[in-house]
Amino acid sequence: MRRPIHRFTPSLIVFAREPAIGRTKTRLACRIGARNAAALTEAFNCDALAKVCQLRLPIVLAGSAASPVHTNRYFRLLARRFAATLVDQGQGHLGQRMARVMAPFVSSGVVLIGTDIPSLPTSAIQQAVSLLDRNSVVLGPTLDGGYYLVGVNGNLPDMFRAVRWGGPRVLRETVARLARFGIQPAYAPTWYDVDTWDDLLLLSEHLRRMDRSETARCPATAKVLMQLGLLPRRPLDYRQGQLNESSGT
Repeated sequence: MRRPIHRFTPSLIVFAREPAIGRTKTRLACRIGARNAAALTEAFNCDALAKVCQLRLPIVLAGSAASPVHTNRYFRLLARRFAATLVDQGQGHLGQRMARVMAPFVSSGVVLIGTDIPSLPTSAIQQAVSLLDRNSVVLGPTLDGGYYLVGVNGNLPDMFRAVRWGGPRVLRETVARLARFGIQPAYAPTWYDVDTWDDLLLLSEHLRRMDRSETARCPATAKVLMQLGLLPRRPLDYRQGQLNESSGT
């Protein structure tokens, strides 16, 4: 008798903010303007959802908006476009909102990502999913001391308490919190997120240096950067949505 083939199918949660002018990417807005900051937020949302769609796993769109997301036109259209289940992040600090959204899905595995990592290759998310099949917690570190991804398989530990969100020690404090429960997390590839003007310049330079034969990892974001004059207008480089990630960079 043949043994059944095991296939780990966690849910993928995308944490997204409504691209409301004046209410998003405020640190960038002072350099590129509130309207452009909102356009960049919308591009980040679309690029993140397009990537997780490639993994063919259940997608959950966790929205944050001034109005409840289930009555929010932007999030309803976005969820329909990417065939995602729509949920509201609710109130509270980041850790409280992540715990609330993840809780219903942890028993079968769940991976949550932010949208501020537009250049992240899909292979990094796939690697996190593979690690989660063998570990109870997976984290994806960022260069600024935080993390862009958190995955949990099984019970959700009280890992988000006593973490100073927005500071340079978020990852370290989360790992210390996990150690109290005897949990050693696995790590997805380290990446950079985009919150400040310097981050945006890093993203622009990264995309500029990509091999011309490599299709876009973040076509919506690249389009906004071209409109801002931060990226050369090379439509052949950024038009396609499929990714060639053999190099992993």
